[in-house]
Amino acid sequence: MAHLNNPTEIIRPELLALHAYHVPAATGMIKLDAMENPYALPQSLQNEIAQLAATAPINRYPDPNAADLKASLREALDIPDSMAVLLGNGSDEIIQLIAMAAAKPDAVLLSVEPAFVMFRMIATFADMKYVGVPLKTNLSLDIDAMLKAIEQHRPAVIFLAYPNNPTGNLFEEDALLQIIEATPGIVVIDEAYQAFAGVSMMNRLEQYPNLLLMRTLSKSGLAGLRLGLLIGRSMWLDEFEKLRLPYNVGVMTQLIAQAVLRHTDVLTAQAERIKIERTNMLAQLAAMDKLAVYPSDANFILFRVNNATEIFQTLKQKGILIKNLDGAHTLLDNCLRVTVGTPEENAQFLATLHTILREKV
Repeated sequence: MAHLNNPTEIIRPELLALHAYHVPAATGMIKLDAMENPYALPQSLQNEIAQLAATAPINRYPDPNAADLKASLREALDIPDSMAVLLGNGSDEIIQLIAMAAAKPDAVLLSVEPAFVMFRMIATFADMKYVGVPLKTNLSLDIDAMLKAIEQHRPAVIFLAYPNNPTGNLFEEDALLQIIEATPGIVVIDEAYQAFAGVSMMNRLEQYPNLLLMRTLSKSGLAGLRLGLLIGRSMWLDEFEKLRLPYNVGVMTQLIAQAVLRHTDVLTAQAERIKIERTNMLAQLAAMDKLAVYPSDANFILFRVNNATEIFQTLKQKGILIKNLDGAHTLLDNCLRVTVGTPEENAQFLATLHTILREKV
């Protein structure tokens, strides 16, 4: 029997054309590239987690429904009793579940461009057609183009991040409501950065049957736990649950997340510190010559500068890792994105960037 030794004989051509999601090495660097909360948990809470880890039943499978964790999340996030909750191994898994469920022949997944790169990638994974509607040149939502695209493509699913990644801005709520009302499918609002924005579509869930909300604890300081959640009517979530792999949220994630959610004041205080630093960074970046900075409601800042890739590399050589978006989309030409870190990290980044810009006169 002949052996097939070539992946091109087996793997779908659109997957062969993809590049895997790249996470650069950051050992020994000031890491400001991944929108992580830079602060550790208080020692008392670390000790509580250590005790949980010592006695965790890791020889047993976790609660497949994570009932206790869901109850903690409902209370901490003020989730309406009428809404169901689905948990994922990060928001990425939830995006994939939704795409897989909706992937009828010729089904369309629609978002804006630029947006979270996984919207486009997961559409490809699930064999859905992807449509990206460009933002305006000021990176605001082009509602007329969105409504036209909805009418033309009749998308099964629309994903919109609120605030948007990688641009950091909040779209107008009125525009989002127009999109929800116009689409024949479901609209998933990704509120990954809600802790830094102070606004939410949670209060709109009961009003719109086709509205679903994603949240994550990753940006609030628990990125290592990989916990995302989807909130919406059970008529949708019951169907997505059929695709969720068993035991997708591990024992340690369930136990630690519950412990931290008993101390939401800690996460809130850390988010406030990040917002204060964000204001400071925005002001200092705006004062720099040869640099344009965009407003942000997230825990990162997008800015445009000539020779962005060269500046990114120079920062990296000096031990500071940010995100290079130059070339990712025409609207992001010469754009870099920096996560808001600790005051010390931010000061070092700003001073180093200022020196680099001055030397390039």
